[in-house]
Amino acid sequence: MYLPSIDVVLPALAWSAVTIALYFAGKMVHRRFPRWWSSPLLLAPLLLVVVALAFRVTYGEYIRGTHWLVALLAPATVSFAVPIFEQWPLIRRYWLLLVVGMLVGSATSMLSSWGLATLFGLDDSVRLSLLPRSLSTPFAMIVSGDIGGTPALTAVFVVITGVFGAIIGEMVLTILPLRSSLARGALLGMGAHGAGTAKAYQIDREVGAIAGLVMVLVGVLNVLAASLLPNILK
Repeated sequence: MYLPSIDVVLPALAWSAVTIALYFAGKMVHRRFPRWWSSPLLLAPLLLVVVALAFRVTYGEYIRGTHWLVALLAPATVSFAVPIFEQWPLIRRYWLLLVVGMLVGSATSMLSSWGLATLFGLDDSVRLSLLPRSLSTPFAMIVSGDIGGTPALTAVFVVITGVFGAIIGEMVLTILPLRSSLARGALLGMGAHGAGTAKAYQIDREVGAIAGLVMVLVGVLNVLAASLLPNILK
């Protein structure tokens, strides 16, 4: 059995430490300056890119030391069953509205991604990686792999969509006459997944709970439908 040498293992593990440290640094900055640009989801990846470029580290070298962090997405996906259980009375009461909203929201997200990617002449791999951008990362990476996209690239699109979706979503809520917690939470959960849910909890706990529920249900729906997408888009 092959065992990597210590001079390979230590640099690899170092990148795990750097990634975690930069994320917590991003959280500290965000607490001090609660602005869109200080979100850890945006700040930590940008800092990582700067550090990686400074040390001339390739993606392969980086992922070799941090793949275990990606593996943690699997149990995170299972834990998403919790909000579904907690909000079951809400699902039973508004199931038709939730289903219609998820179908329309998912279709709008994917069609706009595919259309814009085609308009700008992006290749099929990038277009397929863009399709699940409005899902939370665990679901998005599963869907991306199933339809022929690149999960790592999809994760980048998910972060960008989440950060800017939360910003734009907050602006939309000040313009549109949405008063119910269901409408406000669904808008943020559908349009900006995890980042939108965090923003929703800042507005109101009930709005946040609904945003989290919609985020999970949309993820489950798209994972189940992922096998059909390549045939539909041919």
